Amino acid sequence: MDPIYYFIIGLILVLSVFDLVVGVSNDAANFLNSAVGSKAASRRTIVIVAAIGVLLGSLFSSGMMEIAKSGVFMPAQFTFHDIMLIFLAVMLTDVILLDVFNTFGLPTSTTVSIVFELLGGAVALALYKIWMEEPGAAQELYQYINTANALKIVSGILSSVVIAFSTGLVVMWISRLIFSFNYKKSFKYLGALWCGVALTAITYFAIFKGLKGSPIVSKEFMDALNADIWLYVWSSFGIWTMLMWVLQTFLNVNILKVAVLAGTMSLALAFAGNDLVNFIGVFIAGAESLTLAENYVAGGGDLNTFTMGGLMTPTVADWRYLLGSGVVMVLALYFSKKAQTVTETEVNLSRSGGGVERFGSVPPARIAVRYALQLGKIVEMVLPKKVASFIDTRFKPLEEKDESGASFDLIRASVNLTVAALLISLATSLKLPLSTTYVTFMVAMGSSLADKAWGRDSAVYRITGVFTVITGWFFTAFAAFTMCFIVANFLAYGGLVGIIAMIALVVFLLFKSTAVYRKRTLEMKKLRKEEYSHTEAVSKHSKEVVALMTRMAEIYTSTLESLNVEDRRRLKKLRREANRIRKELSDKMALEVVPIVQTLANEDADRGKRYMQMIDFSTAVYESLSNIVSASFTYIDNNHEGLSLERIETLRTMKRGVSGLYSDFSTMVTTHDFSKLDEAVNTLDSLDEECAEILKKEFVLSGDDLGDMRQTLLYLNLLNETRTMSRKVLLLAKVHKQFVLGN
Repeated sequence: MDPIYYFIIGLILVLSVFDLVVGVSNDAANFLNSAVGSKAASRRTIVIVAAIGVLLGSLFSSGMMEIAKSGVFMPAQFTFHDIMLIFLAVMLTDVILLDVFNTFGLPTSTTVSIVFELLGGAVALALYKIWMEEPGAAQELYQYINTANALKIVSGILSSVVIAFSTGLVVMWISRLIFSFNYKKSFKYLGALWCGVALTAITYFAIFKGLKGSPIVSKEFMDALNADIWLYVWSSFGIWTMLMWVLQTFLNVNILKVAVLAGTMSLALAFAGNDLVNFIGVFIAGAESLTLAENYVAGGGDLNTFTMGGLMTPTVADWRYLLGSGVVMVLALYFSKKAQTVTETEVNLSRSGGGVERFGSVPPARIAVRYALQLGKIVEMVLPKKVASFIDTRFKPLEEKDESGASFDLIRASVNLTVAALLISLATSLKLPLSTTYVTFMVAMGSSLADKAWGRDSAVYRITGVFTVITGWFFTAFAAFTMCFIVANFLAYGGLVGIIAMIALVVFLLFKSTAVYRKRTLEMKKLRKEEYSHTEAVSKHSKEVVALMTRMAEIYTSTLESLNVEDRRRLKKLRREANRIRKELSDKMALEVVPIVQTLANEDADRGKRYMQMIDFSTAVYESLSNIVSASFTYIDNNHEGLSLERIETLRTMKRGVSGLYSDFSTMVTTHDFSKLDEAVNTLDSLDEECAEILKKEFVLSGDDLGDMRQTLLYLNLLNETRTMSRKVLLLAKVHKQFVLGN
C-alpha cells in the first residue's frame, strides 16, 4: 500500500475537523435563532441546551453516512485512487467555501455544498477517465453518476423549501388563531396541552425515529420499540402534558420557555443527525475505502485495478467517530466567534414591527406583494363579516412594547423550532439529506408571514431579502460544483505536486480569511467607538466628505469631457460608478447610520442627526451627479451628435466655477476653518445667477429640428442638475460646520 494514501486519509481527517468547526459556525444560526430572537433565555443557556442536542444528535446520524459513500456517484466505476482524490477534493473545497461564507457573515447550506462538491468531483474524475481512455473504464458520463439518487436528493432539497414555508405558515396561522397575541390568558388553560403536543411530536421524530440506524441501539431493540410505537407515543403525550401542567400550575414556570428550549435542543439534535454527514461523512467513507483496499492488497490484488463497489454495502459508523465529532461541534459552537455573527439575517427578516430594513426592493417582490393584497381583498369579500372580524381580533398585535427587546414572541418561537425539528427529523428517519438552513429559514419566513410580521410598509423588503437568500443558495450549489470540479482536475493531473500545491493554497486562504475577518471586526469596533468620540468622529467623517466631494468633482469633469469627445465607453463607466456611490451612501444611511444614531445618548443625539443630514445631502449630491452622467450617456448611446462648441465652452466655464467651489469646500472641511463659508455662498450665488442668465437665452426650437431639440433639452438638464448639485454641496458645508462646531 502506497504511503501517500495514509497521508491523504490523515489529511482528510484534519480537514474534517476544520470542516466541523466552520460548518457549525455557519449552521449555528439554524437552531439558535428562534430562542435568541424570542429572548427565551440568556445566550449562554441557549448554547448549553443546544450543545446537549448536538451531542445526542451526533450518535443518531450513522444512517446518513451512506450519502457520502454512494448517494451521488457510482463507486463501482471508480478505482480506489479515484475515490481518494474525489474525497480529498471535496474536503479541500468544502473547508474553503464554508470559511469564506463565514468570514463575510453569509449563511449558506452545508448540505447543498457537500452534495454538489461530491457531484463536481465525481464528474471531474469521470471525464478524466474518459479522456485518458483508461482500460476498462466506461465511456459514458451517466454511468459514473448515481443519477436517480442524485436527482432524488436535489429534488428533496428543493421541495423542502416549499414544504417548510407552507407548513410554517399554516401551523403559525392556526396557532395564532388559537392563542392570539394576548396569549397569556388562554395559555393558562391550553398551555400544558399545547406544550405536550409539541414535546410529544419532538420526542417521536427526534428520539423514536432518530434512533433508527444509530450504532448505540440494536436492531432487536428497534423492532420491539416499533411493535408498540403508538403506546409509547400516547404515553409520552400524557407524561409531557402532565409535567407541563404541574410546572405551570404549582411552580409558576413559564412552560413556553421550556418548550422553546426543548425545541432548541431537538432542532440541534436533528441538525447533528442530518448534517453530520456533511462534515465527517467523507472521512468515514474514505476510511472504509482504505480498509477495503488494504484487505484487497493483502489478498494479492492489484490496487490499480481495484474498484470500489464495496462502498455500496450499508455499514454502521463507529460511534466513537460520531461522539468525537459531536464534541468538536460543541466546542466550536461555544468558542467560535464566527458562530455568533450568523443569526442577524433570519431574525431581521422575521422580526415583528418596523425599523430599518436590511434589503431594498426588486420587481418580483413588488409583484408578489401586489397580488397578495389583491388576494386578501378577495378573501375579505368572501368571508362573512363576523368571521373576518373574529380573525382580525386574533391577529391584532399588542399595543404595549416588549421591554425585553425580543424580535417575536414565544408562541412563534415554539412553532419555528417544533416545525423545523419535525421536518428535519422526518427526513433523517427516511435517510433523506436536506438543508437545515433551508428548512429553518423558510419555516421562520412562513411563520412570520402568517403572523402578519410583514406589514405593507415592510413586506416588499422582507420578500426581497428572502429572494436574496434563496439566490445565494443557488450560488452555493454552482460555486461548490465548479470549485470541486477544478480542484479534482488539478489533483488528477497534478499528482503529488498538485496535492501539495492545493494544501498550500488552502492553508494560505485560511490564514487570509482569518486576517480579513479580524480586520472587519476591528473596523466595526472602531466605527462604533468613533460614533461616541467627538474628536475621532469629526476627523473620520471629514475625510469621508472630502473624499466624496473630490471624486464627485472628478466624475463631473470627466463626464463633460467625455460628452465633448462622444466617448460612450467612458460615460458608461462613469455612470456605473456614480450610481454605485449613490447606492452605497443610501445603504450606509439605512444599515449603519440610522441604527447607530438611534443608540446615541441624548447629549450626542443632535450631533448624530447632523451626521444623518450630512449623509443625506451627500446622497442627494450624487443623485444629481448620477442624473448628469446618465443623461449624457443616454444621449451619446443613441448616437446623437455632441453638444455645440458654444455650449461646451459654457459648461466648461460652469465646471471651473463649480470645481473652485468644491476645492474651497474641501479646504474648509480639512482645516475646520469655515471663515470663508460666506464667501463661498456669494460665489455660488454668482454662479447661480450666471446659470439663470444662460437659461433665459435658451429657447425651444420647432418640432422640425428634433436633433437640436434633444441637444437643447440635454443642455438645459445639465445646467439645472449642476445648479441643484451645487446647492446641495453648500447645504452639506453648512451642516458639516454645525457638526464640527456643535451648534
